[in-house]
Amino acid sequence: MKTIYDVQQLLKKFGTFIYTGDRQADLELMEAEIKELREFQFIQTNDYAQAILLLRQEKNRLKQMEEKHK
Repeated sequence: MKTIYDVQQLLKKFGTFIYTGDRQADLELMEAEIKELREFQFIQTNDYAQAILLLRQEKNRLKQMEEKHK
């Protein structure tokens, strides 16, 4: 797993499609879904860790972009 798209594809395997039109909200929802999948042991620890890392990196990138535009 290397991109947010890969995280979306993982979620898609479990019937989860997230698109609210708000990228930050989408990332939050994806993180919550990934945590739930791990809690119920539907995904391996490695996939969980990679997905969470990617989501948090993207959230940080968005935050930095917002700060630059202020």
